[in-house]
Amino acid sequence: MNTDKKRVLFISHGGGPLPLLGDTGHLEMVKELTSIAEKIQKPSAILLISAHWEDELVSITSSKYPSLIYDYYGFPQESYDIKYPCLGEPSLAKEVEKVLQKAGIETELNEERGFDHGVFVPLKIMYPKADIPCVQISLLNTLDPLEHIKIGTALADIEYENLLIIGSGFSFHNLKAFFAKDTTETTSMSEQFEQWLVDTCSNKELSESARTNRLVKWEQAPYARYCHPREEHLLPLHVCYGVKQSACDEYIELQIMNKKSSFYLW
Repeated sequence: MNTDKKRVLFISHGGGPLPLLGDTGHLEMVKELTSIAEKIQKPSAILLISAHWEDELVSITSSKYPSLIYDYYGFPQESYDIKYPCLGEPSLAKEVEKVLQKAGIETELNEERGFDHGVFVPLKIMYPKADIPCVQISLLNTLDPLEHIKIGTALADIEYENLLIIGSGFSFHNLKAFFAKDTTETTSMSEQFEQWLVDTCSNKELSESARTNRLVKWEQAPYARYCHPREEHLLPLHVCYGVKQSACDEYIELQIMNKKSSFYLW
């Protein structure tokens, strides 16, 4: 394995294009993403797993010139004029295909698919020059947590110097709760899950079998289904963990849209 050549980052990517529109509920997120990009070595390429693409098998963008998918609704016109003209990286896409297939994971290259907002919104904040080639892979639409850890385990074998792997999701993703008035009870519910998630990802005293078991059985965490009525925004974290299979080196807790959220860096 060549895990020493890779940095792995899970981010909570906020609400649609709001982080790029100066929304006050995303100012801390923008600050932290900018700080991370300044702190780590600039990658040669980025492989990104977004919560906003699910498929029957692991699909991989393989176009040299990927388009953008404005997969959000009801925002100002400027939201649909956002540009992020980074290149794709077909050679990386083929390497991803190779390691996944070697691990027995069904996959396909997709030359038509562009980048959704889970890709271009955080990357525009982190690397605004759009000068780093990117490849996106899909989640599996089964939303099976163990299968996503296995995807990450396979990705650890990628031969690509100075690769950054990003899982773009959200540590809290209950859309109704974002727009409802917070109460003492709901705040406690979300914070208890957040504490569980931070401990699961960062506690160096946990064995990796115990950490894996927690992530696979994440629904048993305090108020798990309140925080994730559907788990697509959590599963990019499982892929990230699968790559490294260790406690994160650093976690960052922050407020996004008035909810405690977190990033994890390996």
